[in-house]
Amino acid sequence: VELYCNQEIPQEEKKSCSMPADANLVARDIYTNSVFSLKQLPRKFIYFLGNTKEFSTTTSSIDIAAPSCDNKTTKLAIRLQDGHLVESVIMRHRHENDAGRIDTRVTLCVSSQVGCAMGCTFCATGTMGIRGNLCTGEILEQLVHAERLLREEEKQSEEERAGMIFVSTSIRNVVFMGMGEPLNNYNNVVTAVRALLNPKLWNLRHTRVTVSTVGVTPNMKRLTEDIPEVALALSLHAPNQEMRSAIVPAAKIEGLIDALDDHLMVNVKSKGDIEARKSASKKKRVMIEYVMLEGDTSSFKCAHQLGKLCEGRYLIVNLIPYNQTDVKDKLRCPSVEHMKEFQRIVTSYGAFVYIRQTMGADVNGACGQLVVKKEKKSELMDIEDGPFHDNTKSRRTAARYNNGKDGRAGATNKDARGKGKGDDNFVRNLTIATGAAAVCFLISSMIILARRKKP
Repeated sequence: VELYCNQEIPQEEKKSCSMPADANLVARDIYTNSVFSLKQLPRKFIYFLGNTKEFSTTTSSIDIAAPSCDNKTTKLAIRLQDGHLVESVIMRHRHENDAGRIDTRVTLCVSSQVGCAMGCTFCATGTMGIRGNLCTGEILEQLVHAERLLREEEKQSEEERAGMIFVSTSIRNVVFMGMGEPLNNYNNVVTAVRALLNPKLWNLRHTRVTVSTVGVTPNMKRLTEDIPEVALALSLHAPNQEMRSAIVPAAKIEGLIDALDDHLMVNVKSKGDIEARKSASKKKRVMIEYVMLEGDTSSFKCAHQLGKLCEGRYLIVNLIPYNQTDVKDKLRCPSVEHMKEFQRIVTSYGAFVYIRQTMGADVNGACGQLVVKKEKKSELMDIEDGPFHDNTKSRRTAARYNNGKDGRAGATNKDARGKGKGDDNFVRNLTIATGAAAVCFLISSMIILARRKKP
């Protein structure tokens, strides 16, 4: 399924598939649990899918689904096939628009890595360190689990949903703002985005898929070349390098705004054409994310500096109220009045500035709160280097040992799922085997020496 979501596969290989149905349609129908309605598939194959325990439509599973008391948000803790946990957040929106009609939509915030190497001081995920990249299928399965949960909610009564509002059974917006730095897992994220945009799969609009980054400049430029229509968000958080290095230690500010501007204006011949710039800003969402922390970065002086960075570019700026986490530094969010004045100053430079609504803070599902405490912390590294260079070899190696001989789809090692001791068992067994080999070597050496001493 994942391979057929990958647009890089040569057409000759796709044509060699003996399955009579379009693989993309099969993937979509399997993901939506309607495989039994596929008339183009052989009956024996459908019977096999429905009656064998050796087949699973996903390699991951929902470990915990935590609803928020706001009745709009659900945080999902998803256990991967190698035992690691990642988190995603379902956000349900319902509000009355200017015309008096009710607008509804569901947004899903997805993770792209297990942990994060960026080490942002205000972000709970940054305290985990980095464990590995998610493959394309693991990214897409977060949508699968979310949509299945929404379909279950549709069948429930209001009492069974315990007050949770029902909006839709499908995801309308996807934002790569969960755990990890998406552009440090570039190939897998881009392949997942293409699957989301594919008319035969999720068929989302380009403007409804947003990739967020703290600033991997080379890969921002690659994204502009590969998928120029997709929305791009830059997590800036400070208007100058000195302040930014204190809270985003792995990122450099140089060239970031220009790269963001290039993404906005990729299809415009002249960047100096104001009308063309205005038109481009309406067609594609290119935005700056700015966390509001009590202190220097949220001062009115910084508001003017941020405004000057955005001046004449017609960018969207999202001010994110800081959500309390258990990070080392005790941080706070400024008052609402302070944030509104900050908003007014930046707006005066021509930017479109919004204060983001906080959702799911009580279940640690709000922006900056996603963290799996069981995962161990590892080293930080420079953002321009990237921890894995678009491969999942590090985490896949651990997964192979954890899964043992069980190679079927969806198989998960019991220790990894339950106690999380798969790696420890392997290391212990390897130590025992190495020790035994060393003893055998010493005994053999002693026997050989003894024989040589005999006349």
